[in-house]
Amino acid sequence: MKNVNIESFQVIGIKVRTTNENGQAGKDIVALWNTFMSEGVLNKIPAKLSTAIYSIYTNYESDYTKPYDTLLGCKVSSLDNIPEGMVGQSFASGAYANFTAQGDLSKGIVYAKWVEIWKTDLDRLYIADFEIYDEKTQNPLDAAVSIYVGVKNEYL
Repeated sequence: MKNVNIESFQVIGIKVRTTNENGQAGKDIVALWNTFMSEGVLNKIPAKLSTAIYSIYTNYESDYTKPYDTLLGCKVSSLDNIPEGMVGQSFASGAYANFTAQGDLSKGIVYAKWVEIWKTDLDRLYIADFEIYDEKTQNPLDAAVSIYVGVKNEYL
């Protein structure tokens, strides 16, 4: 883990409200990814800054044990043109703890890393946490997924 400051950014994509209770997030987030891929959402996002896909956890009801939104999308230069059926959201700059999930994506490496994160004593903000799927995830058998967890500024 390393601590970093992330500048503010904007994302356009699709989202679902879910919860980690009773394994619901596992079903909802898989379905969201399936929709994202099968409907070619990546190609429909205007003003993309890159093709890196952001999986963002935000609008927490409380903490990771209660409902929250998962937004799948791309960083964009503007929220002026949000296609029908998509959402746009801005995220403020802030302090983040950066983790990396390394290995075979089909073996649940990202979820396993989150389980580790949940067991830490990080002073989390529960405003926005996210994963980035970029060129380091092109080989699903040997992927490196960056995970950013919002923390209070004293961590920097």
